[in-house]
Amino acid sequence: MLARSTAAAGAGLSSLFVGDHHAVSSPYYQNVPMIARMMAEWDHRDVGALFLLPMWHPVLAAEQIATLACITSGKFIMQCGLGYGEAAFRAMGTEQKHRAKAFEQSLEVMQALWAGEKVSLDGHWKLENAQISPTPPENIEVWIGASADVAIDRAARIGDVWLAGPGLVRAEAERQMDVYQVALTIHQKPAPETIAIRRDIFVAASAAEADALKKQIASRGYRGFNPEALVIGDAESVARQFDELGSLGYTDVIVRNLHPEYRDAILSTERLAQVIEILS
Repeated sequence: MLARSTAAAGAGLSSLFVGDHHAVSSPYYQNVPMIARMMAEWDHRDVGALFLLPMWHPVLAAEQIATLACITSGKFIMQCGLGYGEAAFRAMGTEQKHRAKAFEQSLEVMQALWAGEKVSLDGHWKLENAQISPTPPENIEVWIGASADVAIDRAARIGDVWLAGPGLVRAEAERQMDVYQVALTIHQKPAPETIAIRRDIFVAASAAEADALKKQIASRGYRGFNPEALVIGDAESVARQFDELGSLGYTDVIVRNLHPEYRDAILSTERLAQVIEILS
């Protein structure tokens, strides 16, 4: 994780994020301590973490994020989503069927706490005169990950930025962008400066190396994704694929390395410097 942070910083990437999972059987380093440690390998560029809000008590999440915002030298971004998986929800003492209600109430509470307000609530969460200190030194930008149409509408209604999912093939990425743009109009929201999409990628040293990985994925599969949603190629090819996403209206690509070998994943991140140079 630290080596990836260093490689991302050296390659000139504009942001650094970690994800959020709970009650899993394989090692998953938790987001708050990991991003805090990774900041030491970073600088003033944007940094953030995903929070599956229905699994977090909103006062605790607001406190953790406010502290991270205080110690980073740049802007802290909260990516957030509903989460999924009955087992994870049960392990965290909540229910998946109430996740949409919990998400909206949680976000409303957190934003009020960040603004320095005292909050009482008798809803999904039971709060009485909740208050936090410190509060964030600047506004926390809220990116909402959403795939279903109703969730994309929610992202337009209450979020600052919509974050599209990594498994979208081109046609679906285009359709969901249309859904988002219509939702912005309905809710009388201006188009944000950032509309982001996640992509699992590998920047290969050559087209031959890229083809070998594509064949490996075709035989073994990858996270249940349609292979057409993956970005695999040399720097020129990856730049073209990113440019195509830009033509659909996406301004930022949030990348996750898909190569199973540690060293190859680091090299892929380092080669993103070439991709950035081509795109610029």
